[in-house]
Amino acid sequence: MDIKEIQSLIKFVAKSGASEVKLETDDIKITIRTGSLTGNSEPTYVHTMPMAQPAMQAAAPAPVEAQPAATGVSEAEKKKAEDDKYITIKSPIIGTFYRKPSPDKPVFVEVGDSIGTGDVLCVIEAMKLFNDIESEVSGKIVKILVDDSSPVEFDQPLFLVDPS
Repeated sequence: MDIKEIQSLIKFVAKSGASEVKLETDDIKITIRTGSLTGNSEPTYVHTMPMAQPAMQAAAPAPVEAQPAATGVSEAEKKKAEDDKYITIKSPIIGTFYRKPSPDKPVFVEVGDSIGTGDVLCVIEAMKLFNDIESEVSGKIVKILVDDSSPVEFDQPLFLVDPS
């Protein structure tokens, strides 16, 4: 099962109104839970077993909620318009985000670094396995959205890349 099939399954479950769906195959186990008491969000939990590393997804950044401002254009709207020209590199798995291959080594990338397709950007540790996260786009790192040694969720934005 690849990342696109998992994303399609998550969307299907969210639209169906089911509160929980479990799927198990030989190499993967997925539990998707939706709904909340407030109805404002739909948390999704995906648990995967070790398998071939899924492809990185490059997509537009998540919309930023605009705050009304007296001047007409809010700070959030300006930031969103600015970020629309960037590609967002998202986490393909749940785990712990690390910017370095080991504590005594330098970070993989810094803001301002030029990257190419296939360059390792970070590692995500999941179930004691360290997965190299490679870029599927070429460009320049504009922003690193996650702190080192922080937990990350599936599809969480990690980096903003300027493809120009």
